Amino acid sequence: MSRKLQPDTAPAGHSPTPAGSLNRRRFLGTTGAALLLLVSRSGQAAQTSVIAVRVWPARDYTRITLESREAVVFAHQLVRNPERLVVDLEGVELNEVLQSLPTKITGQDPYIQLIRAGRNRPGVVRLVIELKAEVSPQVFTLRPIGEYGHRLVLDLYPADPVDPLLALLEKISPEEAAAGGSAPPRRTDDTPQKTAESSRNKVETARVRTEPPAGEPPPRPSLPEEEDTVSRLITVAIDPGHGGEDPGAVGASGSFEKHVTLSVGRRLKARIDAQPNMRAMLTRDADYFVPLQQRVAKARRVQADLFVSIHADAFISPTARGSSVFVLSEKGASSTAARWLAQKENAADLIGGVNLGVKDGHLARTLLDLSQTAAINDSLKVGKAVLGELGSINRLHKGEVEQASFAVLKAPDIPSILVETAFISNPEEEARLNDEAYQDRMAEAIVRGLKRYFARNPPMAKSKLARLD
Repeated sequence: MSRKLQPDTAPAGHSPTPAGSLNRRRFLGTTGAALLLLVSRSGQAAQTSVIAVRVWPARDYTRITLESREAVVFAHQLVRNPERLVVDLEGVELNEVLQSLPTKITGQDPYIQLIRAGRNRPGVVRLVIELKAEVSPQVFTLRPIGEYGHRLVLDLYPADPVDPLLALLEKISPEEAAAGGSAPPRRTDDTPQKTAESSRNKVETARVRTEPPAGEPPPRPSLPEEEDTVSRLITVAIDPGHGGEDPGAVGASGSFEKHVTLSVGRRLKARIDAQPNMRAMLTRDADYFVPLQQRVAKARRVQADLFVSIHADAFISPTARGSSVFVLSEKGASSTAARWLAQKENAADLIGGVNLGVKDGHLARTLLDLSQTAAINDSLKVGKAVLGELGSINRLHKGEVEQASFAVLKAPDIPSILVETAFISNPEEEARLNDEAYQDRMAEAIVRGLKRYFARNPPMAKSKLARLD
């Protein structure tokens, strides 16, 4: 049963709005004056306690999560001039946890200025979120899953969504942009001799390796004929797994997979960007949740030549260890373990929290496209090259590339691999995953594998910089 917000419930500093005017604005959404979504139910005898509040600020969007033992009945309204999001929580206790929410807002949050929480009327707690800019909010609930209880989620997206292509273009030269991503490597000096010396220095720098721990195989040196044989600028989408509400696997010492994957992803990006003919983008560059399909969409938006998803494996037994590489399968998993892992990774959307009311029809059609044979074949080649390099810094869990139906690898036109850097559930490997030197060696090994693949499989020229669909 829906319940309308009465005019006298307007937040402090906001003039009451006549009921008729408010109703007209509800139906005439083009005025932009107010957005009202109501979810309610009748007869709630006892007050609900909020047991946790979390805020995840990021450039893409800011998420606020209110966790409770019972489902929360709520109503929310977007108010303009100044920009505010007003949320009424019905039958909710104004406890210390809820009162701590304003303290979780920092000056670095791109969208939230501050939050005020207080009793609006008997049985109703009101949150007033003062905004820095116009937003397009998504407010929805999630059922209990895993370690989480009921969750009320407030996702504050910018009115003008962040475009990963524009963010990537900010980091490349005008010459490269004008060439549609096909420009030759940039030169820092016009003197041929100095340019050659600079190129040689980059090659020598790329060959420098951190000494592996005792008992591990030494890294395999790069082949001279595989160096700098690709002239077109190559774009690699790096996907640090999990994030935000979704911690991923948790090690025995309390390490979160999401932190390991982001750290390795950043190191991998730095090494790719240091290559004269490569650039990288991160599907997430901070601790926040990105739905699996959006990770794929970001890669397609920048017309990535390759998609690399970074993870840290976990298993029910703490003795499992080693690095692995997975690619998509159309015919079922290559092993029971691969199937189990894919099911676990595909559950990230349920844990991280996806608003099922928002659909992307184009992307849904794309992911259902069965013409992925060519991309899978290329993925297997990339996976083999990367797996061979991973074997130089860590034991391999299996000596061949495995396959399963990973949702995050379902871009039909981009070769995609999923790298399991090590088992975070293994105490010894958990310690190594948190070691910066190991993370560096992991990033270097992946880059060597990518360079080997592209040297043997040069990418075709692009007709334009990126897809606009």
